[in-house]
Amino acid sequence: MTALPVIETVAKPSRKVRLAIAGLGLVGQRHADAIAQSGAAELVAVVDPSDAAGDLARALKVQRYPSIDEMLVKAQPDGVILSTPTRLHVVQAQACIDGGATVLVEKPLSDDLVAGQALIEAAEHAGIPILVGHHRRHNPIIQNAKEMIDAGKIGDIRAVHASCWFYKPDAYFDQAPWRKQIGAGPISVNLVHDVDLLRHLCGEVVSVQAQATKSRRGYENEDVAAAVLKFANDAIGTITVSDSVASPWSWEHTAKEYPVYPATNQSAYMIGGSLGSLSIPDQNLWRHEGAPDWWTPISCTSGPMASSDPLVNQINHFADVTQRRTAPLVSGREGLKTLRVVAAIQRAAAIGEKISLKDEV
Repeated sequence: MTALPVIETVAKPSRKVRLAIAGLGLVGQRHADAIAQSGAAELVAVVDPSDAAGDLARALKVQRYPSIDEMLVKAQPDGVILSTPTRLHVVQAQACIDGGATVLVEKPLSDDLVAGQALIEAAEHAGIPILVGHHRRHNPIIQNAKEMIDAGKIGDIRAVHASCWFYKPDAYFDQAPWRKQIGAGPISVNLVHDVDLLRHLCGEVVSVQAQATKSRRGYENEDVAAAVLKFANDAIGTITVSDSVASPWSWEHTAKEYPVYPATNQSAYMIGGSLGSLSIPDQNLWRHEGAPDWWTPISCTSGPMASSDPLVNQINHFADVTQRRTAPLVSGREGLKTLRVVAAIQRAAAIGEKISLKDEV
């Protein structure tokens, strides 16, 4: 038999991906810091019309542009990070797609499901990847928890609980008044992260019931909400959020992702299964000795606690996505599925009825 010829492939030399950031608020500045720590990307431009952004752009030593359209023409970045208010995401992402730039859209993907769906279809038609900024999926803690669950360490998931409680100071809202408006409350701004992780770890949500209470500070949006989630695997989840509760029980305070939040030794999520239960992010796995039995001893083992900055991990991943080396970990369609659950929570809270979710996206 004649041996087949050996075809050698030579990898193309990689270069730093040229990125731009639209919106230099708190999140945009964190993205800038992550790019600076990344060996895979460089910041070449920012888009933000504010005077404060001009000072930041000078400190970052990059050109500032008043609009995305002008930046795309003059800077010609490989990819753009949108950390602007949610209501601007679809229009700005479409501009990036039209300009041929890969897009990282901060969560939530959109403030409107129909517009979000149209954006995803436009991106797919143009062949431009969209990565949605659910950065917690890039955290080694979540990756390890996902591996334990998928390996059957807790058996079949039966119940889930997530807490997202913290107190945002008044200055947080005064610095950006849009945060006081309808649609900018903790359900869409904060709970969207937790919903995305519950989908990632536990499966798709098929129905939602919810309640919300209007802001006690007099803002248009809610400041506390709770939801009951039914998963496709018949598990039941409860999730609560408030930006007006002084508490140690939130991902921000427990995951140690960002030093600005004081760290606690608590956890934010509890996932209960037929063979054991897992708390996250402390990675405590609880199981009975032998078969599950509430009369037999139950003990705890702690999983590995690998640590790396998920925002830097996300930038490195975005660089690979931009160079078409990999598919987005959180694609536009994944972001849209999470947005559908969040929208269902908001609607269920508004009308006081159960919302069923069809698997159409």
